[in-house]
Amino acid sequence: MKPAVIISLFVLLGLCAAVIIGFRPSLSSPLPHDDEQSGLKERITIKFSHVVAENTPKGLAAEHFANLVAQKSQDRIEIQVFPNGMLYSDPTEVDALKRGDIQMIAPAYSKLSAEAPAFLALDLPFAFPNQQAVDEALQGDIGRTLASTLEEHGMKGVAYWTNGFKQMTDNRKPLHKPEDFAGLTFRIMPSKVLASQFARLGAKTAFIPFTEVYRNVEQNSVGGQENTISNIYSKRLYKVQSFMTLSNHGYLGYAVIFNKPFWDKLPADVRRILQEALDETSLWIGMQAREINKLQLEEIRKAGTMRIDELSEADRQSWMQILEPLYGEYDKEIGHGLVAEIRKLRERYSAP
Repeated sequence: MKPAVIISLFVLLGLCAAVIIGFRPSLSSPLPHDDEQSGLKERITIKFSHVVAENTPKGLAAEHFANLVAQKSQDRIEIQVFPNGMLYSDPTEVDALKRGDIQMIAPAYSKLSAEAPAFLALDLPFAFPNQQAVDEALQGDIGRTLASTLEEHGMKGVAYWTNGFKQMTDNRKPLHKPEDFAGLTFRIMPSKVLASQFARLGAKTAFIPFTEVYRNVEQNSVGGQENTISNIYSKRLYKVQSFMTLSNHGYLGYAVIFNKPFWDKLPADVRRILQEALDETSLWIGMQAREINKLQLEEIRKAGTMRIDELSEADRQSWMQILEPLYGEYDKEIGHGLVAEIRKLRERYSAP
């Protein structure tokens, strides 16, 4: 038998066997789709760096957001969260974002004021009488105006997350009257308004990254600091500070920001998923933060390591009177429109 005939018989027998076991070759059909390999090819990874602990409002919001995005995108989008300054600290995270080394951060408003001075508006003392005033400001024209100022710096503001109102702590004595601040040094975030606030109260200031606050307070490099209850608790500052005044004199929240070129290049459906998850997280953490601060204040009270006083209304008025000139001092730098809007909001929510 000729070789060509033998080869043809082998091919014919092979095709018959394939038909018997159920294989139907089709030269015109595409190769089967591999969902797993396709998913790996299309997966988008976003590095999210922040400087606080996982059990703080921002830390919890970051994890909640990451989980929502994974669910909504069916794991197509992965948010990699790096807390506690693991990748970048306060002074370096904004530059890292602008370089594209990370894609997402959520700094406190004060930390944006060097790039966008309009954010100094949120540091004005006693600007917000309550959380409702904060929500109206950031969900309305004030929030949109602030976000727009980031664009020229290569950043895209996409959400605002809540922490809460700031309280005063120190090592020397209770802080009730403005004169109680004289001679003390306070750790602050990098903000001209915050520096001026303490200067008007007769105190000195030092900018110290959040990740280094505990060590500096413990070593008495600074005598005091201002922060939310959740940050005082998570950083264990209540163990190295003797006094806390519940003053609610300022507000601490976070602007959630993407690297703008990265955001702009994302597919429209990905941006939609991210924004939906951000909006849902903003609502969720708004409810969680109030409860967290409340419960952790009780934990600090139980620890019994510091004296806790509430600022009386008379003393509050004394603080406000001394600090009120800051509104005029920073009117031009912040922008008159923003300062005027905050004044109106404050008056409306302060009205009996």
